[in-house]
Amino acid sequence: MTENILYLHGLNSSPDSLKASQLRRCMARMGLAEQLRVPALHHHPRQAIAQIEAEIAAMGSPLLVGSSLGGYYATHLAERYGLRALLINPAVRPHALFDGFLGPQKNFYSDETWDLTTDHVNALAELEVIPSQDPERYQVWLQTADETLDYRQAQALYRGCALRIQAGGDHGFQGFAQRLPMLFAFAGIAPKLWHDIDFSDL
Repeated sequence: MTENILYLHGLNSSPDSLKASQLRRCMARMGLAEQLRVPALHHHPRQAIAQIEAEIAAMGSPLLVGSSLGGYYATHLAERYGLRALLINPAVRPHALFDGFLGPQKNFYSDETWDLTTDHVNALAELEVIPSQDPERYQVWLQTADETLDYRQAQALYRGCALRIQAGGDHGFQGFAQRLPMLFAFAGIAPKLWHDIDFSDL
């Protein structure tokens, strides 16, 4: 049975990010647009989690697909609700990464400005969990040349999960569109729906 997919973008990103847009276009081409949701997440973790929980309640038991900070959120919620998750260059302990970065921030897509505060950092720390080491529930896609996050931290945290580590790339995850068949297989989407799609044209 095909699962609904809930895509969670990263910090200062949006539903208009490249990966989210490529996934949305491909789902539309398969006639499955209604089975994908890509919410515009609030910059404050508590509000973002409330948004995501509302989506989970509306969708049933979706497959969570989380990029960067969205991967951190996806891990927390996969553990809380027993969901499956595909994580793309996920953030590990993001609350420990913001030394010297408190203050004004700007969303790359919406131009929204906001202040990163100690309350944001504390809220992120509250979400930290140890993920189940279960390759049936987690796929983790990492690229070693991620310029924002050290992929080795995720490699260690998710060591018992289905890890797919690719040399090179970057934090945005190069070649995401070409890997969509693996995402669709994980979500239970029949190959007949996507085998004729040109993934280089997304």
